[in-house]
Amino acid sequence: MFAQQGVPRDPFEKVADAAQVHRYTGVAPRVSLHIPWDLVDDYDALARHAKELGVSIGAINSNLFQDDDYMLGSLTHPSAAVRKKAIAHHLQCVDVMRATGSTDLKLWLPDGLNYPGQDSIRARQDRLAESLQEIYAAVDPHHRLILEYKFFEPAFYSMDIPDWGTSLLHCLALGDRAFVVLDTGHHAPGTNIEFIVAQLLRAGRLGAFDFNSRFYADDDLMVGAADPFQLFRIMHEIVQAGALDPASGVNFMLDQCHNIEPKIPGQIRSVMNVQEATAKALLVDADALLAAQTAGDVLGANGIVMDAYNTDVRPLLAELREQQGLDPDPLRAYRESGYAEKIVADRVGGNQAGWGA
Repeated sequence: MFAQQGVPRDPFEKVADAAQVHRYTGVAPRVSLHIPWDLVDDYDALARHAKELGVSIGAINSNLFQDDDYMLGSLTHPSAAVRKKAIAHHLQCVDVMRATGSTDLKLWLPDGLNYPGQDSIRARQDRLAESLQEIYAAVDPHHRLILEYKFFEPAFYSMDIPDWGTSLLHCLALGDRAFVVLDTGHHAPGTNIEFIVAQLLRAGRLGAFDFNSRFYADDDLMVGAADPFQLFRIMHEIVQAGALDPASGVNFMLDQCHNIEPKIPGQIRSVMNVQEATAKALLVDADALLAAQTAGDVLGANGIVMDAYNTDVRPLLAELREQQGLDPDPLRAYRESGYAEKIVADRVGGNQAGWGA
């Protein structure tokens, strides 16, 4: 990470910055926390702070990748004592959920193997299942456990949850309040992500997205930057399945690393990219597409999809924002607000929140 002026020094300032994204886009009302990076003494105060700024606390993310005890694994570690420590960390996260009103415990497991024979692949899956069962039993009835996967890194021979199938199998074993998290950067090159989206929606187990872009590996770049057509195809599957409805339970989150671009404008641009892809997906003529598909009209069906993708939806979105009482140009509105200059002047001293945690 490169240091930037005006970055948040604590979770309260993080929430304030995230509220700016919602203020100018109108569609980013929740802020996820990452424990222990976002530990505070008074979570009631943090939740009130968020509400006063027009947002609320979203998913609570656990952290299993910064403790030396977890070098050989956390929830899958051969040592029962280390596994117990990792489970206890998640129980701490559940307490944070209760204090903030969050309903989702989000778990990404960095556990895995670098070398054949380093540990038993099967035994690690057994340990993982047992650990997850203990965590799942601790969440409240209205809580969800959402489980992320990643095909490589930090382990390179075998990750313990490398793909959506492994995540889904564990979720099915846990119960009906366990769901898969799909990070768009956590796939091998060429993976058909929209196929995975469709399958998880069919199974009723797509809990959340972590939106970002990748060129080579887990780059965590702004969503839509690398392949906006892929983002459109993903959102097309979401629209077809009716998963834009909040009742679907699918959460849309940004999981990105704004390293060289200003962080708040980077988030605003990312939200706008998702909005544009979604608007284009909503323009697909579903009846005409079904008719072409049924008739075996390959080029006609593809043309209907491409016509929607090639539509410039920016004027439509600008009009929508005006109807919502927002500035039609969120980036311009933020630049002219003076907020960036204010936080640079005010946030002098201290370290960026999360550093050295």
